[in-house]
Amino acid sequence: MAEKESLPKELVAASATPLVLSILARGESYGYEILQRVRELSGGRLEWTDGMLYPILHRLEEQGLVKAVWKTSEAGRKRKYYRLREAGKDAIDAQRAQWNLVNEALQASWGVRHAR
Repeated sequence: MAEKESLPKELVAASATPLVLSILARGESYGYEILQRVRELSGGRLEWTDGMLYPILHRLEEQGLVKAVWKTSEAGRKRKYYRLREAGKDAIDAQRAQWNLVNEALQASWGVRHAR
């Protein structure tokens, strides 16, 4: 298994919104499932907590980027499911462009060339 890297809080915080939006772009999900997906996408190197995720989801909901609905799972448990709104889809495009710009600048500063 990959060794866990310690990322600065600022980097984790900055990447949280685009990660959550991108996960929800693939379909509605609930909190624990999002946490599991982040862990999976990072090869186990990012392990978010409820205390980190739920404030992000609530902020995205307040911003009109996601919608939350209560549903009963197949196991009979009530869960709050989050889904992307149209504004959330637009936000992903903006986030992707911003992160690509930062990535390109970093790659260039490190002397790494990439194809366009």
